[in-house]
Amino acid sequence: MFSVSEDTPAEAADYFAQAVQQLHTVRDFVRFAVSRFNEAELFFGHGSDNARDEAVYLVLHTLNLPLDDIDSYWDARLLDGEKSDIAAVLARRVNERIPAAYLTHRAYQGGFEFYVDERVIVPRSFIAEVLGEPLRPWIEYDELVHSALDLCTGSSALAIQMAHHYPDAAVDAVDISLDALEVAAINVEHYGLEERINLIHTDMFEGLDGTYDLIVSNPPYVDAESVAALPDEYLHEPEIALGSGEDGLDAVREILARAPDLLNPHGVLVVEIGHNRDVLEQAFPQLPFVWLPTSGGDGFVFLLTKEHLDAARAES
Repeated sequence: MFSVSEDTPAEAADYFAQAVQQLHTVRDFVRFAVSRFNEAELFFGHGSDNARDEAVYLVLHTLNLPLDDIDSYWDARLLDGEKSDIAAVLARRVNERIPAAYLTHRAYQGGFEFYVDERVIVPRSFIAEVLGEPLRPWIEYDELVHSALDLCTGSSALAIQMAHHYPDAAVDAVDISLDALEVAAINVEHYGLEERINLIHTDMFEGLDGTYDLIVSNPPYVDAESVAALPDEYLHEPEIALGSGEDGLDAVREILARAPDLLNPHGVLVVEIGHNRDVLEQAFPQLPFVWLPTSGGDGFVFLLTKEHLDAARAES
């Protein structure tokens, strides 16, 4: 049986060339993709979580077909050029292990579509799920958010969703990477939010002199051991956006230390920390973390108020 891990690049290329010659329909290519993805033991974590969904997505996107209507096209026969285009995309996904979002330059979150490339991590923050209604116990009305900060904004996905949920808010979107801010600018312009989202090049809070009703951050939080064991797909993402010291908490420590001074009296801080809940609670036993429910569970995103942070600071 063909195996990407065992065949030479030339043999792999020949195998995909055979697909162009012998396969004919959308159904054929989705089946072929699923087989190759499973055989190559690809990792899915950048928009889909299984081979079938990713195969459907890549085939439909390459053919410029609606992503939500595979049933209408299962048995559509393809032109030779279309087959070649699909085979080329699938070959890159298998042989180079490039996340699908980088192959299509598209990522989807919370009903929004974003441009992405390898200058930014692929948007997948659970924070997108908790904006708006889920924060109602701490932010009674969306109109009460007049100023907001997206720290470590990357592609500006969260900043754009904040602007949507909080229509009266001016949003500062901060990143240390100029490359990331170039991608962020593409997305901000696409949604016509240049007047509401201010892109700022700085290191975390450095140089910020405003105060905010809401601060959110999906900072680097992968610990050193996990960084060393990341699947190949993650190695295409900017390293600076993933690792954060030996225990993964370097960025979060700075956020907890400096956020109190930038929050307004009734301000709220929301931070994603990956799988670091236990480590975080051990490091900061004085903080009454509120863990927000998400589709991944209740241990990935915490909330603290200005009052929480000030009280903890006063006790220390």
